[in-house]
Amino acid sequence: MGLGHEIMRVFGWYSRGPLPGAEVPGPRPTRILDPLEPAPEVPLAAIAPSATDPTETDIAMMRRAIELARQAAAVGEVPVGAVVYETATGQILAEASNRREVDRDPTAHAELIAMREACRVRHDWRLTDCTVVVTLEPCPMCAGVIVNARVGRLVYGAADPKAGACRSLIELTNDARLNHRVEPIDGVLAEECAALLKSFFASLRRSDRPRKPDSSAPPGGSS
Repeated sequence: MGLGHEIMRVFGWYSRGPLPGAEVPGPRPTRILDPLEPAPEVPLAAIAPSATDPTETDIAMMRRAIELARQAAAVGEVPVGAVVYETATGQILAEASNRREVDRDPTAHAELIAMREACRVRHDWRLTDCTVVVTLEPCPMCAGVIVNARVGRLVYGAADPKAGACRSLIELTNDARLNHRVEPIDGVLAEECAALLKSFFASLRRSDRPRKPDSSAPPGGSS
């Protein structure tokens, strides 16, 4: 018997079937696997929203800020409104609109006025557990105050490509070199916020422009 036949005898087969005297292995037992347990379904309501998603309270506060912006436009101020509220309870601590023309004050931006008032109400310069909601992306001045006040959350509507200091020009509120950072939630009701601004500036070129506040009158208090 040649080498080829010897190999086939060892393995127990050749082209015409098993060789005489070769050991033919029996069939292997069938292994029945246990059925897999189905993965538990997680209801959508149980999935926590992302930290960069606005909450229902944020949207409601933005609607209030938009109303404040409309009031500012009616007296000739750039239509920007802001609200500061306690994040956990939703309680409004302060709200304001732009008063730069009325107060003849270059720092009288809506969010800065609102933050100042919120600190006064809380008897504390820290706003760590608060949310600032404003219709327009904060400028470098206001972004600096947001950092210095240790604001916990920042929500804004329209981007400001000419002066925005949270995303558009610089990211001051999220600069890793600073000792406090807040990731802004942007674009909340952005179209409505931007439409107010566009309408206001378009009206400045028409005869029905809003009346500019009387600069001879004494400055009023913050709203």
